[in-house]
Amino acid sequence: MDIIKIREGLDLPMEGKAACRTTDARGVGTYAVKPTDYVGLVPRLLVGEGDCVRRGDALVCDKHDDRIRLTSPVDGVVKAVVRGERRLLQAVVVERDGESAVRQYDTHDVKEVMLETGLWAMLRQRPFGTIANPDDSPKAVVVSAFDSAPLAPEYDYVLKGREQDFCQGLRAMTTLTKGVVHVCFRQGQQLAAKVEAMAESRIVPHYVSGPHPAGNVGTQIARLCPIDKGDRVWTMNPQDVAVLGRLMRTGEYRPERMVAVAGPAARSPQYYHVVAGACVETLVEEQLPEEETVRIVSGNVLSGTRIERDGYMCGYDSMLTLLPEGNYYDFMGWLLPGLRKHSFSRTFLSGFMPERKVLKPKFDTNRHGDVRPFVFTGNFERVFPFDIYPLQLIKACIVGDMELQEKLGIYEVEPEDFALCEYIDISKTDIQPIIREALEKLRKEGV
Repeated sequence: MDIIKIREGLDLPMEGKAACRTTDARGVGTYAVKPTDYVGLVPRLLVGEGDCVRRGDALVCDKHDDRIRLTSPVDGVVKAVVRGERRLLQAVVVERDGESAVRQYDTHDVKEVMLETGLWAMLRQRPFGTIANPDDSPKAVVVSAFDSAPLAPEYDYVLKGREQDFCQGLRAMTTLTKGVVHVCFRQGQQLAAKVEAMAESRIVPHYVSGPHPAGNVGTQIARLCPIDKGDRVWTMNPQDVAVLGRLMRTGEYRPERMVAVAGPAARSPQYYHVVAGACVETLVEEQLPEEETVRIVSGNVLSGTRIERDGYMCGYDSMLTLLPEGNYYDFMGWLLPGLRKHSFSRTFLSGFMPERKVLKPKFDTNRHGDVRPFVFTGNFERVFPFDIYPLQLIKACIVGDMELQEKLGIYEVEPEDFALCEYIDISKTDIQPIIREALEKLRKEGV
């Protein structure tokens, strides 16, 4: 296999990686489908409170294309329909009510069965990060079989025993494109040998080396099949590929996944076997420290979403990160040596010390300062592995210059690709929302 080398990036030395042990949490009582997790989806509610639903029954569909549906992950009763401001549909909560007879699906047509079960919603499209359009044919499909984000789950462990389903899912995805399916691995991954042994001409494995964001699918797309205006590339999480493979192999839809509960505040970081959309309260109740305020993040610390203790995991996430709240003030903190503060720009003494002598950095949610004017430092290029000028693109997004955004390559990026830029930014600018707003404006303009 060819090796893609990523030189720009940054690995955060964060403690709390999930140990390779698993607790079965498939008996969680409540689940939620959240339309707000899916970019571009305009939800139309199909059920009401008190309705009985089975696994795979549609709860919500897209107003613009009713083939795209969000379905119930379990058998049960619709417990609540949650709405926000201006009656925006935020979640449909289903209370589990036992297990009924297994429903069998006809798997002769991959696209049709994915639409019927709701698995199609897990297939994402670049540019814009929306649910893939069933009428499109992408120039390629890219699956990142490893994650380089801080404390990310190890897919060799997560997919252990499901390698056959993963390979079968990759075969199924070749029917969705006229191009090839690219699968990216870290060197040394056991899963890579299983895929390489398939010897499928339209499934092309690659090795990727380098620091984060080497595992971001956007980084891999930029090296394998760059996106120009009018191009489409589809992506899917490896665990969802395995769900698709099981569906094609057995005709049974089981939206299950392994979730890593990790982070500096986790008492015993480990994996949990859950059904998609599970309430996280059961997962974190044994992990939260008793006398410490903790922030629960669905996803990784760089691009995840904050949720409450009784909240629900976001649709595309495979990990929960527990971070101590940084609700304190360091008096004259800029004068302190900062031996336990991670410093990319060498603001603190820890940035000058050899790695073997650096004390384990303390990570929490404290921003260590106020928002400042957006200034040029030249650091973004050191962690941004795209052939793009990141600072100039961010400024074009701020001023709303669509033509300049196109010239600077906005179709190749998603907000998560700027997560490291946001982390090292001395101005403490919220860059990811700026990129998302610009992409949404382009999408709605029909560009």
